[in-house]
Amino acid sequence: MRRVVGFVLLGLGVFAVALGLLLRFYAFPQLAKVPLDNETLSVAEGVDITALVVESEDGVPVPEVRDHLSLKSTTYVTGDLTKPEVRSDGDVAVYVEAIRTEDQASHIVVNASVRSLCFDRHTGEAVAPCEGQYIETQQGERETANRNTVQQPGLSFKFPFGAEQHDYGFYDLQVRKAVTAKFDGEDTVQGLDTYRYVMQVGNTKIGEREVPGSLVGLPEEPLVKASLYYTGKRTLWVEPVTGVIVLGQQEMTQELVPPGEKPGDGTVVFDGTLRLNDATVNDNVGKANDAMGQIRLLTTWPIFMWIGGAVLALAGLAMLFLRRGADGSGPVDGSPPRHRQPVGASG
Repeated sequence: MRRVVGFVLLGLGVFAVALGLLLRFYAFPQLAKVPLDNETLSVAEGVDITALVVESEDGVPVPEVRDHLSLKSTTYVTGDLTKPEVRSDGDVAVYVEAIRTEDQASHIVVNASVRSLCFDRHTGEAVAPCEGQYIETQQGERETANRNTVQQPGLSFKFPFGAEQHDYGFYDLQVRKAVTAKFDGEDTVQGLDTYRYVMQVGNTKIGEREVPGSLVGLPEEPLVKASLYYTGKRTLWVEPVTGVIVLGQQEMTQELVPPGEKPGDGTVVFDGTLRLNDATVNDNVGKANDAMGQIRLLTTWPIFMWIGGAVLALAGLAMLFLRRGADGSGPVDGSPPRHRQPVGASG
């Protein structure tokens, strides 16, 4: 009976260790991926913001800088399953991000953008080849790139699974490049432990705009080609196990600088801070908690399986070894056998 129990324990131990290895090194890489058919909605809000608003008068657009606005920025992200890079068992996802920012009082759109890119489902990094990647920040003016070129490098929608306390490159739509997201410490967001990353962009020219001269202090000029400058600071709070961004805040200033002027002397056309609202943060925290439970099943439980399996295997081997000694097939303590002579016998 002891021999049977020993083999059973040994078998269970080996099975537990093998299952742990399977979960950690096969199932985890296969399952720790963002979904292909993603559909998320997030809302950021801000008050006391200065922004350029364009209204129509008699069919003619009239730009005007307004102060003390309350803005609402809605970001809608969907997975595009029609692209050739997308396969159900593949490692590449294609997401489309549409952003619309409007004045909550007048519902006038302050700015809008849409973009599409391919990225690695594990790391979150943009990848190529990518068919159909694009950026559109001005209606009807879509910027495309060669399919073999990464148009929007760095992270965009989330951080990697198992985010670490170091810097990452995160794509900034304003400057059209990856900006260093510096690890800036740890915080708790609604009871969830997070890493805080900060991105800062100094005063940078990001384009040119043809605007009425009156908008930039040149009323005698009907139209002026002014340079658009941007300064920004973006802070992201990331749940490190899943890489989910649970809270985000962006501080931004944009300035139109006419010919002959320097940055700082132009017309500020945006100045304010947008921050994800409570409803969006609640939803993000819930998603992060759900994903953490699944990931820990694939990363933490294998450790217990390896430990438990090793204990069971050793126990099984010990019982088999003891059984061997009990059968008389070998000494247990390693001492030589002793032979007794009958009483009265002589050598």
